[in-house]
Amino acid sequence: MTLAARPARRRSQRGLDDRLFPGATAVSYVVAILLALACVIPLLYMISLAFQSDAEVQGGTAVLLPSTWQWGNIARVFDAAPFGRFLLNSLIVAGLITISHLVFDPMVGYVFAKFDFPLKGAIFTAILATMMISFFVRMLPLYVMFSNAGWLNSYQGLVVPFLMDAFGIFLMRQYMISVPNELGEAARVDGASEWRIYWNIVLPQTKPALAVLGLFSFVFQMNEFIWPLIATSTEQMRVITIALPLFNKESFTQWNLTAMASLLLFVPICALFLFTQKYVVRGIAMSGIK
Repeated sequence: MTLAARPARRRSQRGLDDRLFPGATAVSYVVAILLALACVIPLLYMISLAFQSDAEVQGGTAVLLPSTWQWGNIARVFDAAPFGRFLLNSLIVAGLITISHLVFDPMVGYVFAKFDFPLKGAIFTAILATMMISFFVRMLPLYVMFSNAGWLNSYQGLVVPFLMDAFGIFLMRQYMISVPNELGEAARVDGASEWRIYWNIVLPQTKPALAVLGLFSFVFQMNEFIWPLIATSTEQMRVITIALPLFNKESFTQWNLTAMASLLLFVPICALFLFTQKYVVRGIAMSGIK
């Protein structure tokens, strides 16, 4: 089927749905809009809350829009604690781990996708099995190991446990299987090395998968809480997720400043999503064509 024929087929399918179930298309749009609102409204309220005054937050009733947008709340967050340092720590840790995933996970995925070797299935199954082991099971041994190595309260202590990711290996392996083997065989006939085949032929075909892997890795690490909580002990090494409870006072919580700090955490994640959006959409489109 040609690409030009697909829109006509979709229109005919919608017409068939309307004949069989009157109003089905309208109902589907209404449901989609309601689900979108359910996802967006909490974010919009967080933005509103971040710019409300202390009186509006502690007034006892929910305020949808602040009477006066308190832009000074941004400065108050940085005056209350070194949030610039906390945000920088989060970006460094999440960035290093994401780069590591983008470098090493595709390599391992390529080996499992394009090579045959003894115990290949067993080794791949063992890698996937690590996804079923809760981090809380590994947390105590990791803490003891890093304490003995002197890596607690350091960047290497925050980064090293997450340098490789079983999900990333699985994702890249599944995507690389779809890359035709004939491309690599033709390159080998021309004398290309395995590294050149991987770097110049296979890896460029996986940009959508790399974008998804990078996005997932960065978002997960920016939101990581448990390991930074137990692996750091000084304010200098805190990440922003650990610093959010600083606004919890004895008798009340400064919800506007907490929301502003959460907004600072959200901005780099949103920026990365906007940067990788076209690759993610392209990957979904390519999956649909396949």
